[in-house]
Amino acid sequence: MSDSDAATAADTADYIVVGAGSSGAALAARLSEDPSVRVMVLEAGPADKNQAIHIPAAFSQLFKSALDWDYQTAPQEHLAGRSIYWPRGKVLGGSSSLNAMMWVRGFAADYDRWAEKASGGWSFEALLPYFRKVEAVAGTSDPDHGTDGAVSIQPQRSPRGHTAVFLKATRELGYPTIPANSRAPMGFSETMVTQKNGARSSTATAYLKPARRRPNLDIRTGAHATRVLLDGARAIGVEAVIGGARRTLRARREVILSGGAVNTPQLLMLSGIGPGAQLRERGIDVVVDAPEVGRNLRDHLLALLGMGAERDTLFAATRPREVANYLLRRRGMLTSNVAEAYGFISTTQQPLPDIEVIYAPALYVNEGLTGIPGQGVGLGAILLQPKSHGTVTLASTDPLAKAIVDPRYLSDPGGDDLRTLMAGLDFCENVLQTSAMRADTDGHFFAPEGADDMDRAARDLASVTQLSHTLYHPTSSVRMGSDDAAPVDPELRVRGIQGLRVADASVMPNIIRGHTNAPSIVIGEKAADLIRKG
Repeated sequence: MSDSDAATAADTADYIVVGAGSSGAALAARLSEDPSVRVMVLEAGPADKNQAIHIPAAFSQLFKSALDWDYQTAPQEHLAGRSIYWPRGKVLGGSSSLNAMMWVRGFAADYDRWAEKASGGWSFEALLPYFRKVEAVAGTSDPDHGTDGAVSIQPQRSPRGHTAVFLKATRELGYPTIPANSRAPMGFSETMVTQKNGARSSTATAYLKPARRRPNLDIRTGAHATRVLLDGARAIGVEAVIGGARRTLRARREVILSGGAVNTPQLLMLSGIGPGAQLRERGIDVVVDAPEVGRNLRDHLLALLGMGAERDTLFAATRPREVANYLLRRRGMLTSNVAEAYGFISTTQQPLPDIEVIYAPALYVNEGLTGIPGQGVGLGAILLQPKSHGTVTLASTDPLAKAIVDPRYLSDPGGDDLRTLMAGLDFCENVLQTSAMRADTDGHFFAPEGADDMDRAARDLASVTQLSHTLYHPTSSVRMGSDDAAPVDPELRVRGIQGLRVADASVMPNIIRGHTNAPSIVIGEKAADLIRKG
């Protein structure tokens, strides 16, 4: 075999998976269980060697680093014109290597809505075996939970005492403290985390690390996919920049895009699959006119209140004693995921919630980018089912340029999103006024700025305009559905193109009342089965 023939063989696989994040890592690992096929997975970022990935409380140190796609949204009209920072993982494990490790499945009813929009194979009952396959939940007695799956899910090793106080405060308001991740978890829970013995359990450690010894799995880091290669209406490979040079990588069977809710629609559009008029304006030849590629973008918006406290917060997490406790025993503050408790409420007395309340024994302001400014606690309201939706569009035809992300937060014409978020903040105010919380905080609002001099409504509105930010859950920008307008069908196949699928959060027909890491991994697991079935 000549050198050129050897190079061609090395750059050819049966399956090419673009993106080694929550979905892509699980998918690539599962496909490679069949020794008769060759699987190539492309990750634009590096291997997950940075120590801050594995120390739970250090995750915000990864923001705006070389391991982060570091998106900034278009200015948001309803958030005082602010551009909102969107961190997304650019590393093996993707955002599962950067996130706050919360394992929050959400509500069975949301997956049943997926089934209504796509097919019965996406109902909660149909997905339950995949959840079990993913999960290794420590100490569970719930038969719906997995106990020997790939991802380690454990109780927190060293939660702060403030977190127990918060749960006591919600009980004072009549809300039960319940085990996490039941089918309909109305109430409040201490967060279960994707950790193993005090260290992060990402999809890189859970799936790729044990699989990478397989000779049929080719993991390529520093490989930025620039377009899907097409032969007519069939995907035959991927063009990627590797080591500064463009490479052509061939797929004998399928290409699967797992880049997430921003990168996947961008790559489709760069490949001529997307809104025809927009592509033609950019000088891109239209292969499939798919108007909804990059549309229907959803995200969870969080608005925050911060109050001072005198003790037992994460302010001291980086002191030498805590560092030694972590390094020697994998205990202490550095094992914290910061968001140590959460719960779901309905502000309208409907059976399903419209707000998630999240709690941190820390003043997590400015998304941790400027550190924790003092002793205090944070309490936030999260808009679970936004009526507002946004877009991902091309900034240019340069495949290395960032896409334009415009979530259009709080833009729904009726103003329901803002009213719901304000009602959620009103509940947070009630929590802070309970006897339990008053006994353990100093009564002075640290955030938003000047909050002590505002009435409740003004303070809550300032929280929205000054401090609200993403909860890091973008979805639905390449939605799957049974209708012809959906860019992806219920088998995750891109309509109009053979040999091309999407398997990541972008295919979710709607955003769930929960966190998106768990269902994203499930999508990767299910995609592997769909592909194997042909």
